[in-house]
Amino acid sequence: MEYNRNFFIAIGLSLLIILAWQYFYVAPKNADQQKAQEIARQIEKDENAQNQAVPTAENGTVTPPQNKEENNPAGFEMTPDARDAALKKSNRVAIDTPELQGSINLVGAQFDDLFLKNYRLTVDKNSPEIALLNPNGFNTTYIAEFGFTGKGLPAGSLPQFNTEWKVDGENTTLTPKTPVHLVYDNGQGQVFHRVISVDENYMFTISDSVTNNASSVVSLLPYARVARAAPPEHASATYLLHEGMIGVAGDDGLKEEKYSALKDLKPDAANEKKMVFDKVKGGFIGITDKYWAVAAIPPQDEEYTSRFVYFDRLSTHYQSDLTGKAITVASGATETITNHLFAGAKRVETINAYQDNLKILKFELLIDWGWFSIITKPMFALIDILYKLTNNFGVAILLVTVILKAVLFPLANKSYKSMARMKVVQPAMMEIRTKYADDKVKQQQAIMELYRTEKINPLAGCWPLLVQFPIFFALYKVLYITIEMRHAPFFGWIQDLAAPDPTSLFNLFGWLPYNVPAFLMIGAWPVIMGITMFLQMRMNPTPPDPTQAMIFTWMPIVFTFMLASFPAGLVIYWAWNNTLSICQQAIIMKSQGAKIELWDNLKAIFKKKPKKETK
Repeated sequence: MEYNRNFFIAIGLSLLIILAWQYFYVAPKNADQQKAQEIARQIEKDENAQNQAVPTAENGTVTPPQNKEENNPAGFEMTPDARDAALKKSNRVAIDTPELQGSINLVGAQFDDLFLKNYRLTVDKNSPEIALLNPNGFNTTYIAEFGFTGKGLPAGSLPQFNTEWKVDGENTTLTPKTPVHLVYDNGQGQVFHRVISVDENYMFTISDSVTNNASSVVSLLPYARVARAAPPEHASATYLLHEGMIGVAGDDGLKEEKYSALKDLKPDAANEKKMVFDKVKGGFIGITDKYWAVAAIPPQDEEYTSRFVYFDRLSTHYQSDLTGKAITVASGATETITNHLFAGAKRVETINAYQDNLKILKFELLIDWGWFSIITKPMFALIDILYKLTNNFGVAILLVTVILKAVLFPLANKSYKSMARMKVVQPAMMEIRTKYADDKVKQQQAIMELYRTEKINPLAGCWPLLVQFPIFFALYKVLYITIEMRHAPFFGWIQDLAAPDPTSLFNLFGWLPYNVPAFLMIGAWPVIMGITMFLQMRMNPTPPDPTQAMIFTWMPIVFTFMLASFPAGLVIYWAWNNTLSICQQAIIMKSQGAKIELWDNLKAIFKKKPKKETK
């Protein structure tokens, strides 16, 4: 039948898209989730863990010196005890905000100890908090630093990685209401004052003042860097999401480089692998993970030069840095420069507020909305609005599905009407096929004339399925990248809409006391989705062709297995969308006088076939 052919064209395209997503996105995502559950293993701490790689001033640029620990360039594995021991080796000022806790190392004024209070490794409320920044010497080292470089200046005259800052005043805890004041006197006539403040969320403000008490003019360059020892173990391997170096280089726009791509760059004359963005104005530079980011933000109205750098001989391997506009401080004068540091969760509302309030050029690109942001951003905005009304992202997804069904109703209505009319004219089509059985050309001409007479679009049956895929992709992207969806519960056993359904059909959804292999994790919601897909397909007559009939039967089972590894929120959407489609199609078919085949098809499945008579 013609409409069955169109239906299977749509199914084939659907299967192709699902297979592509399975290969490029879902399989790597499963590996990501498994790695994300791992907590640092206990190992013996090493006394040399603080042998670190940090920047020095060479020709006015930020370049780390060569590390002496060549045999362990990535640092030592971090444990809670080893981390605490490393933090105790230096004087610190504490950080305590509603979102953050940690400390700032007074050696170099480095941001190297930062936990996110409201985010944990797993859905278990007792699991460890996310450690965003970690001190030097470990394979998880992750720091941010601000300082100065310059040409022709004596060693130690500028505050850099090894500068011992002093607290100026009595406050030793950084809170949103109490900034900390640091001071460094180089003993050569220059005094550096640094005021560090923080807001209620994730933005630090670093205000540096340089007072020159010497008789000669001093010229220096401010720098900022974000550096980490190695990619995180859970770094994404998919093309759906960028993790690694990120920045907006003024009018040149978004700049990204994955860890592996930066590592594979060809070394330059200085044997450095780097990307340089020279003389840009506006934007930021940093390193982004799936849900978190650390970014240095220079003054938006001044030129700066930024870089992505990989050092294969150092304990800090990956670095995003910038060098700001030169500062000239006359004798007896004071000059001030203010930078910002973002270190925290990439919440959409928070990121957008920073872009608007601080006028940070394209700061919203810190969240990887992808090429189809024109779809994904409105999709998230709609879900977020409904979430604020219902306080449940799962319910919000169900409501979004209803809204999308209403918006797309004219297209679906036209499509289902065309399919219903095709069923009505099936007797006429069969008559044409019989009449012109030996002349395929006349047969096709007669069928096309029938289509024109009855105003039938033979491809109409494809549209209801094909139109779902942009929406399906947008929802998948939103579930995958937005931290708002991370660990967002629905009802019952679904405690994380961004993760696959944790139950399995093969142990009766937890009733039987044994675990099943990963490839057999076919949860309750994928099973529900498969049932709704089965019912939707049975709304049409079973194809007479045996091959088509087999595909007709097995397609829901194939999709059930494939979608089992997708985020639960997406499977819930698909199941609910199928349910609404069944109801919609039934109503339209009935209004057009077309027979609804569902009940006859279901009866035929369970009807016993008559036994063949034996002679």
